[in-house]
Amino acid sequence: MKITESAVAFPCYEATLRGTLYLPERQLGVPLPAVALGHGWGMVAGGDLEDYARAIAARGIACLTFDYRRLGRSDGFPRQEIDPAWQQEDYRAAITYLCSRSEVDADRIGIWGSSYSGGHVLVIAATDARVRCVVSQVPTISGYESGLRKTHPNNLRALQEFFAEDRLARLRGEPPRTMKEVGLEGESNVAYPGAESYDYMMGQASRCPEWRNEVTVRSLEMARAYEPGQWISRIGPKPLLMIVADDDRQTPTDLQLDAFNRAREPKELVLIRGGHYAVYTTHFEQTSTAAADWFEKHL
Repeated sequence: MKITESAVAFPCYEATLRGTLYLPERQLGVPLPAVALGHGWGMVAGGDLEDYARAIAARGIACLTFDYRRLGRSDGFPRQEIDPAWQQEDYRAAITYLCSRSEVDADRIGIWGSSYSGGHVLVIAATDARVRCVVSQVPTISGYESGLRKTHPNNLRALQEFFAEDRLARLRGEPPRTMKEVGLEGESNVAYPGAESYDYMMGQASRCPEWRNEVTVRSLEMARAYEPGQWISRIGPKPLLMIVADDDRQTPTDLQLDAFNRAREPKELVLIRGGHYAVYTTHFEQTSTAAADWFEKHL
């Protein structure tokens, strides 16, 4: 199937978001179903996000990938700040843009998210009537619970002081303080330390020239208060597919499975072997096919 890829731009409040629109061949005058796809924590469009979009577009479904405000090719300041509420609004702007396209059937819109954005799409599916079905892959369920597991109790006070110092600095008019997004064990001021995250994100950097290994301190503070799993019981009767890794230490497996059990029908679970990033690497063929199947069935 011939698929046309076009660079696009669309507004979200005062900012312009930029991404890529994938349009498969279609019968003249027959609008296409469509899916909006956003990446996870700190990542930008390009790389495997486009691979997922192409796999779904090959089923005759229009796809839109995009950079969130403050990241990649999109507008917005402060740069490298990850605000989950703002990113949800960026998803809504992407849906609005799809609905505005004459090639798209506005009554057949799906959303796909993974990791941090896997949490975003749970909230949006529960609250946006325009969404018909959703795929949530290795999603963030509870920033609070995940944060407790990643931080030793002896370090919690120092972390809170770190956040408070950044807020005081902003009040004084100083630029937002930043830290590395990924780094190896032993490095200081790293949001996601360890080889697992480092290897994946640095590998994606070769395909995503706009990606920067930097994130604001406030981004980490907001992440630890983010609770998208609270919305999962409100998604049904919209069809929900969750793709979960059985040894996920970034967005813990047990939190994902507990959330899936709270979701209402219709729903389906795909459980793959491996850690958080295995969905993009070892099991890309399985996870992309499962997502494409879901959208083809329910859109």
